[in-house]
Amino acid sequence: MSINRRQLLAGGAALATLPHFIGVSFAQNGEVNVFSHRVHQTVSDGSGGGDVTRFFREATSGEVNWATFNTGPLHERVFREASLNESTVDVAYLLNSRVTPDIASLFEPLEPFMQQAPLEDMNDIFPGLRDAMTFDGRLHAVPIRHATAGFHYNEEILAERGVSPPETIEEFLEAAKQCTFTRDDGSSVVGFGLAGVALAELMAFARAWNADFVTPDMRVVANEPPMVTAVTAIRDLFEAGAMPRDMMTMNSEDMNLLMQSGRAAMTVTSFSRNRLYNDPEKSQVAGKVKTTFLPISETLKGEFEAAPTRTEFWSMAIPKNSQNKDLAWEFIRTMSLPEATIAAALNGNGPVRASAYENEQLLESLPYAKAEQKALTVARVPLPAFDEAARAADMLKEETETAVLGIKSPQEAMDDLTRRVQELIES
Repeated sequence: MSINRRQLLAGGAALATLPHFIGVSFAQNGEVNVFSHRVHQTVSDGSGGGDVTRFFREATSGEVNWATFNTGPLHERVFREASLNESTVDVAYLLNSRVTPDIASLFEPLEPFMQQAPLEDMNDIFPGLRDAMTFDGRLHAVPIRHATAGFHYNEEILAERGVSPPETIEEFLEAAKQCTFTRDDGSSVVGFGLAGVALAELMAFARAWNADFVTPDMRVVANEPPMVTAVTAIRDLFEAGAMPRDMMTMNSEDMNLLMQSGRAAMTVTSFSRNRLYNDPEKSQVAGKVKTTFLPISETLKGEFEAAPTRTEFWSMAIPKNSQNKDLAWEFIRTMSLPEATIAAALNGNGPVRASAYENEQLLESLPYAKAEQKALTVARVPLPAFDEAARAADMLKEETETAVLGIKSPQEAMDDLTRRVQELIES
């Protein structure tokens, strides 16, 4: 049984005030109600790895009722239901940036369930993902899908300019300048394409210096040397013309077009964009874009092999007011099995287990698999979730833009940012 968002929202605005659905019947015996984004159902029903829910059905003889939404409506619906006396939601898929400590308190701590029916090899799930779902020492959700930033470069452009793929971020900065030029036909190429300096883009790059904006214990550290160095590097490249002049107004699609048309030599964005850049039907440079982990600063080479890049991810959680918790846990447990993780990955999911990257079929389908595995070993979220995180991210963008545009020095901008966000957190 598959239920889409249109069916769930039948009944209009009045539905939002009711704890149960109008015109939709959910049986609770032997069936688990899973609220997610459509992509989660897609990668569970795909063809490459088959029906991933088979592991749940074989273990329980149960069935899965999918209720799918877009990201915003999904969280609004789930959080509203989780605040009621009881809920139709058994399993909720949650984006890490939406799970604040207060929100986490609406969902079951999972240790009691793991004591009765353990999650297989919990340490196989990448630590940065587990840590972000742990509050007061208790795990509240199990990671299921990630999107992690990698380093993409057009090997033809680098070879044309006599540049080797950079092995440190310092070499990266020099390569970006050397790969900025004008072709004989008058078209320009920038060495480094970045879709603005919003949170995800900036932190993906700044992690080359192991920079943080706000630490997990809620200290604002944007004005410390790692972040200031990253912002200074972007400003210097921008002033040198090695980044797009309109980067402040660019979005991810604009950046993709630059890479696909061969007008950017390098970029830092999700590993999975490798397929888009090398799609022969959409890209003019298909087969020429290579993807690996972001190189670390020379000063950190002894500490990291890959930069502790930015990762964001989805997890599965059980509302405290769920009426079907044992079956919900079985769904989470079986969907998290190593073999289920591999099956979902073959369907296009970002695998959250290190062991999945040892699978030969997956290695054949993802040329960047080993590099992504190394990145995930040290990757962490760009910002811990808290109530004012969105405002803090806006402040980061504002202050970084003033530095890149030369309105403030990088240190001054980051000092102002640190003060503003610290006041925001304290208030």
